Amino acid sequence: MSLLPPKPRVRESFERAAGSYDDAAVLQRQVCERLLTDFAPLPEPGAILDAGCGTGYGCRLLRTRWPGAHITAVDFATTMLAIARNEADTCLAADIEALPCSDESFSTWWSNLTVQWCDSGKVFAEARRVLRPGGQLALSTLGPETFSELSEAFVGIDRYRHTLPFSEPAAIRSALTVAGFSEVRVQRQTINMHYPNLKTLLRAIKEIGASSVGEGARSGLLGRSAWQRVQDAYEQHRTPAGLPARYDVILAYARK
Repeated sequence: MSLLPPKPRVRESFERAAGSYDDAAVLQRQVCERLLTDFAPLPEPGAILDAGCGTGYGCRLLRTRWPGAHITAVDFATTMLAIARNEADTCLAADIEALPCSDESFSTWWSNLTVQWCDSGKVFAEARRVLRPGGQLALSTLGPETFSELSEAFVGIDRYRHTLPFSEPAAIRSALTVAGFSEVRVQRQTINMHYPNLKTLLRAIKEIGASSVGEGARSGLLGRSAWQRVQDAYEQHRTPAGLPARYDVILAYARK
């Protein structure tokens, strides 16, 4: 049984979040920029697929770097895709585990903070299928230290899962290798975001559509006493900048 949330639930969350996403997606933009900084494919890309494009910020960065490239944006949240249409040449409403694209149709496969919602084996097999020989892949995802403060705050409160089952960098490297990629490079970085209080932190996660955590998640609300205990536990992590939320960022690059 998969620990990932059901696809219809994930799609629904992102569909609802389209209107608030751009204002809330500060971390997503930072990661996207870091992913591009260390990506210098040769020859320069002529046809790029942005897998899980969201509202199109990645498309915009890619267009700035390679203005002559044809960019295809793919997302299964149609409300997100409707916004991304302003940034891409072609838009496809689809699941990146099953792309409606011909074999060897892209020179570059790009994905920013999407793979954690998917079966990575299926995603990477599809990425390799649609890439041309010598084509290059660049992706970002999240590792298991993501939201570690939140997980710690719930210790002793309940036994439910409060985050996605994030992959270790070694697992991402292995999955890319098994899919047939070579020249695999994996980097790991930590980004800390800060919020005035726990409610604001959790609201920010919800506003980007990332609140579903899959099998083993709590189905009801916490009682008032338990919620207060969680807040008190999280307060132990407070810094002068506010309450931290850790993002364990994995950047991966590979060639077909």
